[in-house]
Amino acid sequence: MKLKSIIAAVAAGVALSATGAALAESAPAQKASAASEASARIQLIKKSPAYWKITLNNPPLNIVGPTEVRELVKILEQIEADPNVQVVVVDSAVPDQFIAHYDLLKPLEDSTGMAPGPTGMHPVPDFMVRFARLAPVTIVSIRGRATGIGSELALAADMRFASREKAVLSQWEVGAGFAPGGGPMARLPRLVGRGRAMEILIGSDDINGDLAEKYGYVNRALPDAELDGFVDALATRIAGFDRTAVVETKKLVNLASLPPDSEMTPNWNAFISTVQRPAAQERVGALVKQGLQKDSSIYKDLGKRTAAFKK
Repeated sequence: MKLKSIIAAVAAGVALSATGAALAESAPAQKASAASEASARIQLIKKSPAYWKITLNNPPLNIVGPTEVRELVKILEQIEADPNVQVVVVDSAVPDQFIAHYDLLKPLEDSTGMAPGPTGMHPVPDFMVRFARLAPVTIVSIRGRATGIGSELALAADMRFASREKAVLSQWEVGAGFAPGGGPMARLPRLVGRGRAMEILIGSDDINGDLAEKYGYVNRALPDAELDGFVDALATRIAGFDRTAVVETKKLVNLASLPPDSEMTPNWNAFISTVQRPAAQERVGALVKQGLQKDSSIYKDLGKRTAAFKK
C-alpha cells in the first residue's frame, strides 16, 4: 500500500498534500531552491582550521526532516574529508529549540525513499553512526528543547552540555504512539543505565537540565549565561592539542563504549513500522490539532500533552 503522510491520514487539511509534495519534488528548480534554503538553515562556521561549528537555524522549531538530513550529511562529508578538523560543536541559533523533533508533516515516502548512505543504512542511522565515529571530537551545546532526533543527535556526540534553565531533553515517541528511530535504544542504556533508559524512552517525559546531568544524559548542566563560554573554551582547548593524541584516544574510547553499528538499523525500522499504524496516527493527529509543528507553545509542556491523549 502506498505510504501516506502521517498527518494527512489523521488531520486532513493540516499537512501539505502528498500530491503537492510529489510535484514539488519533481521540479529541479524547486529542488535547488530547497537545497539553498536548507544551507541557510544549517550553518557551518569554520572558527579555525581545527575548530568547526554547526549551527541549526531553522526557526521557529528547528524541525529536522529529509531535506535537513541531506544537508547534515553534506556537512559531515566535509568534516570527514578534512584532516585538520579536531573538534566540532553543534548548537542552535533558535531560542528555546535545539531540535524539536523529526518532521512529521512530510509524506513518509520522503523519508523511506532516501538512498542509503556509505554504511548501507538509511541516511538517518547512517548519519548517527558516522557522526559518532568521526575522528574529531564532537560536542553538542543544548539550549532549549532536544526531543526525538534532537536528543538522538546529542546522544551520538562525544559530549553534551546543557543550559540549566533552558534545556529540555526527551524521547517523546512512545508517548506519541511510535518507536524512536535514531538509535537511542542502543545508546541510552550504555550512557545512563538500563533503568533510567527505560524511564526516558518509555516514560517519554521531559527531562530538564539538572535531571539530565544527574542521570548522565548530559555531561554537565551549566547556568545559561555560562553555557556558550564554557563550550567555546573547551572546544578551543581541544583544538590546540596534538591531533594524533586526540584521535587515537577517542578511537579507543569508541572501542570501549559505542554500540555496534548493527544496532542502529532496527531502531529506524521500528520507527517506520510503528509510525504508520492507525493508533500512532490518531495520537499524532491529536497533537497536530493542538499545534504540533506549528505553535511553539505546545513544546513548553510536550511531555504532559502526549500523556493527556484521550480517545
